[in-house]
Amino acid sequence: MVWQQVYDPFHSMALSTLAAAIPVAVMLIGLGFLHLKAHIAAAAGLVAALAIAIIGYGMPADMAAKAAILGGLTGLMPIGWIVLNIIFLHQLTEQSGSFKVLQDSIAGITEDRRLQLLLIAFAFGAFFEGAAGFGTPVAVTAAILIGLGFSPLAASGLSLIANTAPVAYGALGTPVITLAKVHGYDLMAVSAMIGRQLPFFSLLVPFWLIWAFAGRKGMMQIWPAILVTGVSFAIPQFLVSNYMGPELVDVIAALVSMTCLVLFLRVWQPKEVWRSVSLKGHEADGGEAHAALPITQHPRADVIRAWVPWIILTVFVFIWGLPVVKTFFNGIFAPAFPIEGLHQMVEKVAPVVSKPTKEGAVYVFGLLSATGTGILLAAIVGGLTLKFSIGGLIASYGRTLWLVRYSLATIALMLGLGTLTRYSGLDTTLGLAFATTGVLYPFFGTLMGWLGVALTGSDTASNVLFGGMQKVAAEQLGLSPNLMGAANSSGGVMGKMIDAQSIVVASTATRWFNHEGDILRYVFFHSIALASLVGVFVTLQAYVWPFTAMVVK
Repeated sequence: MVWQQVYDPFHSMALSTLAAAIPVAVMLIGLGFLHLKAHIAAAAGLVAALAIAIIGYGMPADMAAKAAILGGLTGLMPIGWIVLNIIFLHQLTEQSGSFKVLQDSIAGITEDRRLQLLLIAFAFGAFFEGAAGFGTPVAVTAAILIGLGFSPLAASGLSLIANTAPVAYGALGTPVITLAKVHGYDLMAVSAMIGRQLPFFSLLVPFWLIWAFAGRKGMMQIWPAILVTGVSFAIPQFLVSNYMGPELVDVIAALVSMTCLVLFLRVWQPKEVWRSVSLKGHEADGGEAHAALPITQHPRADVIRAWVPWIILTVFVFIWGLPVVKTFFNGIFAPAFPIEGLHQMVEKVAPVVSKPTKEGAVYVFGLLSATGTGILLAAIVGGLTLKFSIGGLIASYGRTLWLVRYSLATIALMLGLGTLTRYSGLDTTLGLAFATTGVLYPFFGTLMGWLGVALTGSDTASNVLFGGMQKVAAEQLGLSPNLMGAANSSGGVMGKMIDAQSIVVASTATRWFNHEGDILRYVFFHSIALASLVGVFVTLQAYVWPFTAMVVK
């Protein structure tokens, strides 16, 4: 029997919204204030979501359980699969000693920690976001930063802050392509609109990143390098998104930004070298900050050998991100499992959709096409170049699996929570609360996108969730649907740093286990502040000239 979602089960939007917020509040309070271990906080949030969905929203219990299981499976594959294999590669490079050589080679470009952040967390991370997305950039950059000696909170929190502006075009434009395909937006129009919002924040985020790390004075000491990094990313981001499409926006912009920064540092270095590895004002931010080893000049052959595994990773991740490659692998092996009793059994209704629409619930085990598989193969090839034996690789993989076991459980539980809120309609209730704000809708509609990513961990999922609602609300209020569809994605990128999945990825990559609450408390202000700034900018685009001239009708 088909179950129709109910968005106001208590016949009071205030009470229904409060009830819908309980599961997320339980998880965040458990993490941020009660200092529960992440998997326990996630389990508590999931139990609360099951109770609210079944008792409050009237969702059949078996459907609710199956939605949570579907989310858990999705958490393990593809998200957990990425985390496991990137940590495996990092383990291999540490065990072989090549990671120390890599550290020294990066320090050879610049010893200044602020400049290393620009190069690795922002520019290098943006490349991995563009090529793969789904937690890959945070896993890679946080692992490199902790190896360079950054404190755990700095490596985790700053990787999360840096992984914002590129997210809308992540995984070769998947969020934008999905938004257009699912909700009927014109692909080039909405890509161009996002490309007229985010470049301003691509310029701002590098300044924000260094300010968060080194304070205002520390930021101003290297403003020329920050400006070069931001401008050289923002301009290609605008041009590619407006004139080529969404697929290669991040990849091209990141490569241009990295090249420009490295070339600039050949002719410019700050007067004062910043060597602190802790956040300004957080000198005890994890106490276990790895003291960076003295920098050694290594033979060119050793440096090349140390970079080979990461170059292999870059190539494999880019190849695995290509749609033609994914299609090829899915054609070989990608069994689909419709979840019986859930697939086509949940129906979305007005005002979210114009006519009742059944929700699919199919788990695709795309092992070959998963980005994590490309990372695993890159790690194996890289390990062989580092002269590991097959037995040594297997033993190291077993140790890595044991190391991240709780992280994998946490990701599965959190995705279970997010998927259940989607099928039960809890997240739609929260979205509808934003949609009642009238003339302020451009601001709060942007925050709807932020909420969607914070709940689901994915800009793509947020666009699927709220993209249609943004279109309907915009048309009712006389706004450009492209403006608000783009705002959903642009606002969503700022929610990426507080979604539980990304925080677990960061804590795992830095091996700062059971400190997810510390990371959440640190990044929350940055997330809501940046999302609010995006909301203000979208509001200006909606109502104030000359910003209105930027809107793609």
